[in-house]
Parts: sequence; C-alpha cells; structure tokens
Amino acid sequence: MLRWHPTCHNYKDLTKSIQLSTGGIWGEKAKKKKKSPGSGTGWPQVFGGEASVSRSVLGVRAMSPVIRRALPVRTSAARCFPASSRLVLAPPASPRPAGLRDACRPAAGPKAKGPACLTMGPPSREAWAQRLSAFRASPSAFMAGPEGEDLGRDLLSDLRSEKLNEQTKVSLLALSLEYPAQLWPDAPAAEAAASSLLDTLVLLPPRPSALRKPLLLAATTALVAGGALGPTSGASLRLLPLLLGLASGRDLGRGFGPASEQRPLQATACECLRELESCQPGLLGGCLGLLRGLLGQEGAVGPVQPLSLLLALALRNTLVIQARAGAGLQGLLVAGSSGTGGSPWTWTLAEEGAAHLQPQAPSWLAAEEGECGLAALEPNPEEARELRAAVAQLLDTSYLLAPVAQAQLLWLLGWALRGLRGQLPVLFKTQLVRLLGTAQLTLLHAVLALKAAFGEALFTAQDEDLLLRRLTAAAQHPAVPPPAHLFYLHCLLHFPENCPLGPTGEEAAPLLLGPQLCRGLLPSLLHDPMALLARLHLLCLLCAEDEEKEEKGQGQSPQLYLEDLLAGLRQRAALDGAPRALATLCFQASYLVAHCLAGQPTVMTALTHGLVQLYRDRPVLAPHFVDLLDQVGPELGEPLRVALQQEVVARPGKDEALRWHLQMLAKVADGDAQSGTLSFLQAAAAHCKDWGLQQALLQVCRALLRAGVRGGLADLLQALAWQLEDPDGRDHARLYYVLLAHLATPKLQVALGPSLVAPALASSLVAENQGFVAALMVQEAPAPIQLSVGPRRAEGPIPVLQLQVEVLEPVYSLELRFRVEGQLYAPLGAVHVPCLCPARPARPLLLPLQPRRPAPTRLDVRALYTTLTGLTCHAHLPPLPVTFADLFLPFPQPPEGTELGFFEELWDSCLPKGTESRLWCPLGPEGLEALVSRHLEPFVMVAQPPSSYHIAIRLPPDSRLLLRLEAAQADGVPVALRTDDWAVLPLAGDYLRGLSAAA
Repeated sequence: MLRWHPTCHNYKDLTKSIQLSTGGIWGEKAKKKKKSPGSGTGWPQVFGGEASVSRSVLGVRAMSPVIRRALPVRTSAARCFPASSRLVLAPPASPRPAGLRDACRPAAGPKAKGPACLTMGPPSREAWAQRLSAFRASPSAFMAGPEGEDLGRDLLSDLRSEKLNEQTKVSLLALSLEYPAQLWPDAPAAEAAASSLLDTLVLLPPRPSALRKPLLLAATTALVAGGALGPTSGASLRLLPLLLGLASGRDLGRGFGPASEQRPLQATACECLRELESCQPGLLGGCLGLLRGLLGQEGAVGPVQPLSLLLALALRNTLVIQARAGAGLQGLLVAGSSGTGGSPWTWTLAEEGAAHLQPQAPSWLAAEEGECGLAALEPNPEEARELRAAVAQLLDTSYLLAPVAQAQLLWLLGWALRGLRGQLPVLFKTQLVRLLGTAQLTLLHAVLALKAAFGEALFTAQDEDLLLRRLTAAAQHPAVPPPAHLFYLHCLLHFPENCPLGPTGEEAAPLLLGPQLCRGLLPSLLHDPMALLARLHLLCLLCAEDEEKEEKGQGQSPQLYLEDLLAGLRQRAALDGAPRALATLCFQASYLVAHCLAGQPTVMTALTHGLVQLYRDRPVLAPHFVDLLDQVGPELGEPLRVALQQEVVARPGKDEALRWHLQMLAKVADGDAQSGTLSFLQAAAAHCKDWGLQQALLQVCRALLRAGVRGGLADLLQALAWQLEDPDGRDHARLYYVLLAHLATPKLQVALGPSLVAPALASSLVAENQGFVAALMVQEAPAPIQLSVGPRRAEGPIPVLQLQVEVLEPVYSLELRFRVEGQLYAPLGAVHVPCLCPARPARPLLLPLQPRRPAPTRLDVRALYTTLTGLTCHAHLPPLPVTFADLFLPFPQPPEGTELGFFEELWDSCLPKGTESRLWCPLGPEGLEALVSRHLEPFVMVAQPPSSYHIAIRLPPDSRLLLRLEAAQADGVPVALRTDDWAVLPLAGDYLRGLSAAA
C-alpha cells in the first residue's frame, strides 16, 4: 500500500520520501546521480522519515519498477490527497502502465469508482484568480460548496509550486491573513497549517523573495486565530524561537535571504511577537532583559520602532500580571536572566494574564478608571532602579518613532507606571517639553492621557493653561478639517483637570475655561450638525456654571444665547416641507439641553413652551415628541407631557392632523383632565373611517383604561362598539367595555399591561412596547437542550442516526434542523418534538441519513423552540459526529445453508473494479469473539467462533465492504478486506485500527 505524503509536491519529493521510509531502495547508484534543480539539502529534515510505503500489501520489488519508470518524468507536481486517504498500488499488469499516473489509476470499467486519475500540476494563475474571486464574494457559501473542502489544503500545497509566480503566492497568503478562521476552523487544522507555512519558509532559496514576511505573518495568524498557540503546540515551539532569533538578528543569513531583507524581516518578527504578546499577555515576560539589550546596543542593530513597542507592551503586561499575583519582577529586566528557569517563554504568566487586560489605546478616561492593583507591586530597590532605567531607555528612543507609535508607547508606559509606588513621573518631564507644542493629534491625545494618569504630579497650572489655550485656538481655526475640529472639542469637553471640583464622573467645564476664552466656540446655525451639537454641549456646561451669575455690560449671558439658539432650531424644524434632518437636529439639541441643565427650572420652562409651540405649528413631528418623552427625565418629561395633553384636547378632532393627535394622546393621556380627553375622543370618533384611525383611537382608550379612568369611558366604549365601521375595531371596543365592567382597576392594569412572566403573544391587549416586540421575534438564547448520538441501528434500507435528547427546562414545539457541510450528504429533514420535560425521559429521535458517498461527517445543529414563558428562541447546538460505522447496514439474510456461497459471490464481485487489502488487527485480552459480538454482530454472514468470521457490510448508497477474519491468534488476527469502492479502503483501515485500540 503506497500512502501519499500530504506535503509531497512532485515526483522528486515522492521518491525521496519513499527512499527515506524504505531505507534507500535505489542503492548507491541513485545516490551518485546528479541532483535536479529545485531539490535541496533541506528536504529530509522537512519530511522527516515518515513511512510512506506499506510492505504488507505490496513489496518493494513489486513497486520499484513502477517507481523507476516514474523517475525520468519531468512534469509538474501532482496534487496530493489528504493524509487520511490512501491509494493501493497494484502490481503492473501486462502491458505495463506508462508511468506512475497510470499505475495509480483504478481498474478500468464503466462504473469504476474513486479518482480516475491524479491531477498533474497546481491550478494556474487564472484558476486561482477565479477561486479567490468566488471565495471573497461569499466566503461562507464557498466553504459550504464542493471546492471549499480543499481550499486550505490546495493553498498550502501550491505555495511550494514552481509554476506560480510570487505575486500569485502573495495573493494566496493575503487570503490566509484575511480569512484564517474560515481556512483553519479548529486548532488541529491551524497547527497543521502553521507547520506547513514554516516548512515553506525554510525551503525558500537564499535569494530575495517577497514571500518571507507574508509567510511569517500567515504562520502567526494561523496559530492565533485557530487557538493553537500554547506550550504543547509543536508549531508554536518552532515559530517562537524563529521570531525571537529574527528579531535579535541571530537567524539571518543562509536560508533567510540576503542582507537587504534583514531589517524588514526583523521588523516583521517584532510585529509578530507583539501580536502574540497581545493575545497571550505575559508570554514574553522572560525576554525583557534580552529586548532591553537589543534596544540598548550601539549601532543599528534593528528597527527601533517595532522593538520599542514590543518591549513596552511586554513590560506593561508583565507589571500587571506580577501585581495581580503579588510577586516581584524576579530579575526579569536584567539581561541574560529570564526568571523562568532558563526558558524565554513564560507560559505561566500567559495563563495568569488570560483575564481581560485593558486595550492598548483607550481614551484617558478609561486609563483613569482603575489601576488594576499595580500598587500591590512593591519592587525592591534593585528592581526599581532597573525599571526606571528601562522606562528611560524607551523614552530616550521615542523621538525616533512615528507619531502614532510614540502615542502608543507613551500610553503604555504611563499606564504601567501610574499605580506603582516610588515610580516618579519625572521621567516623562523631558518628553513634555517636546510634546506640548506638537501639532500631531495622536501625540496631543497621548499628552492628555499622561495628564489624566499623573495630574499635578507631572503638569503644573501653567501647563494646564497652555493646553487649554491651544485646544480653544485650534478648535476655532477655520482651516482645521471637521474631524480634527470635533477632536479638539471632545478634548475640551473631557479635559482632565489637575484639581477638578465636584464628584467624580460629573460633567463640568474646566475651571480655567471662562466665557471670554470660549466666545469663539459658541454654536451657530451655520455649523454642521455634529459641530453644532459639540459646541452646544460646551455651552450647556458653561450655563451650568453661570446659573447664579449675571454679567453686566458684557453682552448676552450664556443662558440667553442658548435660548436664542434653540428658538432658531425650532423655527427651522417648524417650516412646512423642512427636511427631516432639521427636525432631528432640533430634538437632539433639546435632549442635550435637558440632560445637562435638568436642574435649572427657568431653562426647562422655556424649553417646554418652545416644544409645545413646535407641536402646534407642525403636528407631523409627533413621533419625535414620543421618542423625546421616552428619553428625557421627569424634569422635562412631566411638564411637557401635561402641556402636550392640554394642547391636543384643545384642538378640534376633525382636522388633517387627527392621526398625529391620537398618537400623541396615547402617549400623554392619564387620569388628569379626563373630561377634556373624552370629549376630544367622542368628537374624533365620527371622523375615524379607516382601520388605522380606529386603531389609534382604541389605543387612547386602552391608555385611559390603564390609567384608571372609568367615568364616561364606559359610555364611549359602548358607543364605539356600535359606531365603528370596521368589525375588528368594534370587537376591541366591546372587549374593553367588558373588561372595564367586570374587573377592578388593579386587575385591569394587569390584564392590559405587558406581563414579564408569560406575555400573551396573540393578544391584542398587550401594548406595542419593547417587551411585546421581543415576544413577537425569534430570539437567540443559550440552548437548554443537550443532544447526543445514541446506540447504532443496523437495520432498514438507509442508515438512521439515533439521537438522545435531554432538556434542562420544559421546551415546547422543538424543531431540530441539521446541516451537512459540503456535498457528501443530501439535505436532511428537520425533527419535530411537541414537548420535552426534564423529569420525563424522552424517546430517542430518529434522523435518516442520505449519504452520497460513504464518508464520515459532522452535523451542524440548530434548535427552534418555545419556552415556558411563551417566547420563541433559536440556538446553535454542538455539532454531532457521524462516524464511518454509523453508515453500516447489513445485507439481506440469505436462505439457511447458503450463507457461505452468498458471501463468496459477494467477495468475487468486488473485483476487478474494486480493490483488496490486508492488515493485522491487534486484539485485546477479551479476544476476537468479544470484539465481533460488541461491534460487528449484525453484519456477520458466516461464523466459526472463536477464530473465524466472514462479515458483509453494505454502505450507502451502493458500496460494500467485506471482511475475512480467519486464523485468529492470541495477540491479533489477520484481516482480508475487499470493497468495490476505492475511497472506502482508508476509512475501513482506520475503523479496524480504532476497534483494536478501543479493545
């Protein structure tokens, strides 16, 4: 049996792999042959001596003529099958095949199964372009199709092809960087992909190549995205030393390109290490001394920026993790000392740092919230001296970095030192002299972050005044683009003061920011909406400070200016045909004022009157008013509700705005002024002709019912039950009348209000609130369902999967939907269960399978069900495995006495179109008879226990597998296999080996 190595790409690789596994079947003559181009000395190390020839079926002598015939062939690489597939190489018949390709082709026949031939050569550049285009159009649909199963394997294989240029290979690597989760969905696949990418990197010739950096990035991304990074990962233990060696300049030279690629490779290695440290905080804790040494060496050892950012991130994470553990730095900052027993990879720290650490670039407010227990870290004098030296070293080289990198470095160092005892912020003082006058927004943001972290310990009052004047001047400059303008305003609104007044978290304007300094920042109707709202926010903060002050002889006060601005916004929103954006801006400004100035009654009164006038001028804005009432507090909400109710009921109930008046009244109606409300509704009932107006009228009646209104409402409902033209409206009015007549007010409120326990999904009595909308939608929730595969059922015309289901809570109308990736199985039907209860055992569920090829797979399961509270939910359940043995079906039982002849006919019918193989099956202490009775009893055709069994297995849709287990010995039994389907052979071998392992 010849097993194709999954990483073989041409005949030279195949023959070398065979030579390794057979001990050199070509002898000394082959060793003296001149090496062909492209074969290097690195192949034996890469493909390591994994056996590729099984001598149990075909000896070396029978194979070698065919292989010798294949050696002169100068063709491109043959696409390899997966590691699980195996091809049986039969001895060459007469006439002998023309080459290895013909030797691997199955026997000719009109119904021959398996691969007709091996596809020679990788896909062309145009073929890859089409596959990549189809994949990017819809990755999920492409991976679910027939080509998706081989995409990742073909990508790794063709990276070593000599027929694809480097530009195409770079495109393939870019795909692996963008969609690693789709290409390598689990940890084993990611581990294998990273190993293959590292092998490809090692095999690159020592000439300039554009593939080295993408290969490093792709290997790192595969390990991180696939969750394979860890101390037990072979690819991780290969990648980490390689990256550290490249970053330090030790592993450059032969095999990694010329000297011209040294600095780009070093920078890429540092970026990869920084990504690994971000995903596993504390991983590089043992490398701090080494990184400090690299950064402090004289001369241009490597790129300064990636090395500085890597050291800063590793230092910050180590400080946080050690502080949480209550341990010291343990000499980690000293060059040549890892503090972890000689290993530079601190997996213990990485496990402790698995908890969520703060992101690398938050706002200064997020940095101010907590110190993450850094005060618990008390370094000794020697460690404190080394820590100050490391920070000073990073700050001294920060001017060489790009502005964005400088900002990130300053934030990391400032955040790391903020809570440490004895670490004075004076180390940053020299940087402030350079940064206070910067025009870069990122650096200005970093300065404000340092100010939030250290306050008056680092910034004086003069520094604070300088920063405020710079921000106000920049925010007023006409040449500043809109994004930068909003940034400056944001910095003013959230300026970190040295000594803020008031409680923590309360919004307030900076003390040094007076009206005179902000005169140029007042909002105007000419500003764009975002800038106007930001300036309005600042104006509201100034009005809050100027509540009891009156500026005499200095023009308008901030409060008067605010009222004039809001009046202008309302005038624009009240214009007929005004754009919706103007109305939206007006209500956004009103909400902002109500939020900032809720404690000033004069402002709230003026705002209420203005909004009522706006509704009077344009009732079509009723939805905006309803939304505003839902968002504001009682300081504005209560007076506005009363004023709007009075405004609505004072209007005639027959104008064109009746629909908007009813919608507004349904929101603001209550038990007050019920006579006016009922009079309005009686007048409006005569003009409610269509279904929509009648439903709006009934919504107002329902609101009055919930408010406890009784007098006069019963007469109105009784009149509506006869007056309304729509039968649905009449039925609702009659129902409300019955409820009003028979239920007391508390019970009526319960019946009409939304129930949090069991909402009535089909009841029209439930208000259209958020709970009702949620009840009507299918919601995603954690599944209270556990699904597993039960005992196998070897009966019937098709295989049936028996499922065991358990529930943690009552579930109703359960529907289980199954999906099989790829095209190996026909679509599966759903399984329905009316009711499941935890205390009541459920009967097994039967799922018929319809395989198109006899192959194992996994079933993706989704559950749709109804809970005890009446909600409809859906959830994803863990995938269910369908093993090769789940597809076994018995043959019909022949007449008694003819079993042996029937089996022999089946045995002979498998050839010549099928294949035959033999293997040795080890047995456990229970012996062959126990193994057969436990796993293969339904398929036994002829039995001579305890040493001989003939087994016939039918595999859907139309394949068969025959086994002869004869002459069993104490430690095992020889097994002869025959099948009419080549693809079944490796699956059968794996199954039998699994039986012996389980025994």
